[in-house]
Amino acid sequence: MSKEFLGYHSEWNLGSPGGWDYQRMAQEIGKFAWAAITKRSGVNIELDFDDPILNPVPNFAQTLLRFHRKHSSQEKPFIALVAEEETLEKVGENIRFVEYLNTLPDVKAALLNPSQLQLKDREIVINNEKVTTIFLDFNNNVIVKLKKQLDLNALLSAIDKGIVINPRGMEPIGAKGVFEVITSDRREKLSETTVARTPWTRQVYPRKTTGPDGQPIPDLVQWIKDNWDRIILKPVHGYSGKGIIIGHKEPNRERALKYVLDTGDYIVQPLIPLELWAEQFPWIDKEKKKVFLKSWQTDFRCFVTDAGLIGFVTRFGGIPTNVGSGGGVQSTAILRSDIPLQEAIRVVNQTILDLGFDYIWGLQRELDKKSVEIGNVYLLGPIMGTLRPRLITQGHIEQLKNYAKNLWYDALILEELWRKGCLDTFVQITQEEKSIAQRAPWQGKPALIAADGLFGFT
Repeated sequence: MSKEFLGYHSEWNLGSPGGWDYQRMAQEIGKFAWAAITKRSGVNIELDFDDPILNPVPNFAQTLLRFHRKHSSQEKPFIALVAEEETLEKVGENIRFVEYLNTLPDVKAALLNPSQLQLKDREIVINNEKVTTIFLDFNNNVIVKLKKQLDLNALLSAIDKGIVINPRGMEPIGAKGVFEVITSDRREKLSETTVARTPWTRQVYPRKTTGPDGQPIPDLVQWIKDNWDRIILKPVHGYSGKGIIIGHKEPNRERALKYVLDTGDYIVQPLIPLELWAEQFPWIDKEKKKVFLKSWQTDFRCFVTDAGLIGFVTRFGGIPTNVGSGGGVQSTAILRSDIPLQEAIRVVNQTILDLGFDYIWGLQRELDKKSVEIGNVYLLGPIMGTLRPRLITQGHIEQLKNYAKNLWYDALILEELWRKGCLDTFVQITQEEKSIAQRAPWQGKPALIAADGLFGFT
């Protein structure tokens, strides 16, 4: 068994998590690259790119089908992936997933915008065909926005009927303010792995509280100023890294902190030492025509369902690592050779470096071409990847499975607390969003959770 990995979840997404298809494509590209590298170099290290845990797409599809059977076991599945109209032709992940669902026996799927749903004889239909399951690619705040523009009676009825996965009552637990609950008064009620993987978190407003080591903080705002180079500030409902303020990168702390206080709904966390989640990968300098080792920040987005861990997205980049903020997705391989993980990483890195610039640059161009061909692109170009896969062990996977199982049950505990009104201080959402969430409790039904940020698997 490998040693316990280091790492924390930086955020949860219980509303409409995505990214499942990015890893499938990264695996395809990584396997292609590794085959070329081994053929050219003769390196004798066995890496597994094909384990089912490395491709979340089929496991996510099975989650949808479990959800369907729970509600409509006597009918054939008709699954609607509902997204905002302007994204229908742009988000390749959704397009490809619907195509995949339509290859499964007796399954029909469609990608559409919410106004295409219709209500007929109390059923949700598309062109007179009954829809049995809906996955929304947007959160409750978008529903509020769209209600002002579109007729959403059919979608709201679907939420009430309980055929929307994820139930809208899950989403409030994804607010980053909930991490304060986990690291303060409710920690004894939750799993050890969840508490250990949650960084100390406090909502930012003038107040007394306790610090990361339990020490009294008489004035949180002053404490943030005093610890500016060691903290990070995040919007509670932020996404894609937007609005994040990294203390040591922001020279005008007074202005930044005033913005945070005026905006409201921000949290503060310790800045995790970069070396804990950094890793070196072979990289190309086109100008100097050389291959060298470059340090990147890395993290995992773990996908968790009622069946446990179903896969992850392995991300890398700066701070943050989100693709929308310039990060990338790298392939992951399970080390099957009987060799220490750090030694395997060293050997693979050196093998790639030894192949030289000309060969590696040619291989990179092949990988970029393949990325475009399979749709592994974001905006105008290929999604950034690494020549070496992220290496993990079977022991790491077992640890992740245990973490995922505990996270699922702890999220249920937190959902129940929210429904009782115990988390209102930590989940600050509009009354309209709250009313949507209250229409559809989760209570353990098949669903998808994403936990972002785990790292340190070496």
